[in-house]
Amino acid sequence: MNPFDVVKQRMQVHGSTYTSIADCARTVYRNEGFGAFYISYPTTLAMTIPFTAIQFAAYDSLSKVLNPRKKYDPLSHCVAGGLAGAFGAALTTPLDVIKTLLQTRGTARDERIRNCKGLLDAAKIIHDKGGVRGFFRGLQPRVVTTMPSTAICW
Repeated sequence: MNPFDVVKQRMQVHGSTYTSIADCARTVYRNEGFGAFYISYPTTLAMTIPFTAIQFAAYDSLSKVLNPRKKYDPLSHCVAGGLAGAFGAALTTPLDVIKTLLQTRGTARDERIRNCKGLLDAAKIIHDKGGVRGFFRGLQPRVVTTMPSTAICW
């Protein structure tokens, strides 16, 4: 996670008025201060560590089932890797939703979201607005985009 992930996320928001990355970064800094670039960093760590652990465990288990002889087989590596990534992505989606809320809070019209201070505050907002289902918004796109990259990595 680098500070420009916040900038990238904000530029992808529908109706973004930023003309460039530099324009977005200047505006974020001017309006929210330096801390805005790192507001989602703890959440990113809280998401990435379990994602990686789940991915490794799932890959190990799936590769034993798909390739019990442990012979080199690119297809079984790709299938196990893709499915492992899907499991990791699905199970860590709630943290990704929290991270996205934090990264885009500066563009929110809702005052509560604009003033969100961190992971727990964001989680409360998401739960209040969407219940448990709110934590799984974007599950399918996240899984679908993660599968090919993890398949290739393995």
